[in-house]
Amino acid sequence: MGFFERIRQGLSKTRHAMQSTIGGMFAGFHGIDDDFYDDLEESLILADLGVDTAVRAVEELRERVNMQHLKSGDEVREALKDILAGMLDVGDTALRMSTRPSVILVIGVNGVGKTTTIGKLAAQLKADGKKVLLCAADTFRAAAADQLEIWSERAGVDIIRQHEGADPAAVVFDAISAARARASDVILCDTAGRLHNKQNLMNELGKISRIIDRELPDADKEVLLVLDGTTGQNGLMQARQFSEIAGVTGMVLTKLDGTAKGGIVIAVADALKIPVKYIGVGEGIDDLMPFEAREFVDALL
Repeated sequence: MGFFERIRQGLSKTRHAMQSTIGGMFAGFHGIDDDFYDDLEESLILADLGVDTAVRAVEELRERVNMQHLKSGDEVREALKDILAGMLDVGDTALRMSTRPSVILVIGVNGVGKTTTIGKLAAQLKADGKKVLLCAADTFRAAAADQLEIWSERAGVDIIRQHEGADPAAVVFDAISAARARASDVILCDTAGRLHNKQNLMNELGKISRIIDRELPDADKEVLLVLDGTTGQNGLMQARQFSEIAGVTGMVLTKLDGTAKGGIVIAVADALKIPVKYIGVGEGIDDLMPFEAREFVDALL
């Protein structure tokens, strides 16, 4: 199955929902008037683009239709695709990993698929010829390190872990030392998703970042925020909070195969101006896919 078809299949619930609304509007296109724009705006909101993003997309479409004198349904749909793809184009979607080692810090609340994402990403990086080291720095959640160790075995990569309740920053320090000794290309670091309060979580992530900056001051560092696509606008709220406390450089949207509201991808990228770097569209190890804005929008519409 080709890249486009895999995305298209993974987004089938969202696409079918949009076909019954937006698709119907273009299939039975009878010209452009205020009702058309109102219906389009409502359809985009229902797909979880959020009110602000949907309103802005429709306003920009109005301008293009007027300036370019668009008449046919196909022309208007292509213009809409261009606008949505532009909203997703907010930065480099490739991981920065030019140094040895590079560090990828993975953050997000419990239950979003953080550990699974790390495991899938580790397997893909290894397949690309990278020497990967996993770091089990979520020491507060029972069995978090055990789950990560299972993924390390599946992916065939090394892992650094300590006992439950250990200092996460100390685990990161050990992982950096091990990465140097083993000439690892990349350290993939799991982190706590929830502590007693936001301040505690901020402090822990801050300590980890300071250790990395002190020990590897010149290393490429990504901070990937994992969001569960099925949570919709709640995911956007999580993204806002984490971006405030953790210097997020990219996002991973998981479980998009399980929702009819995959437009949340556009909402979070547009609202926070942080690029989506991967999307999860299934359970398979290959179903964590590098993000391409135009492919995504084409699959959606």
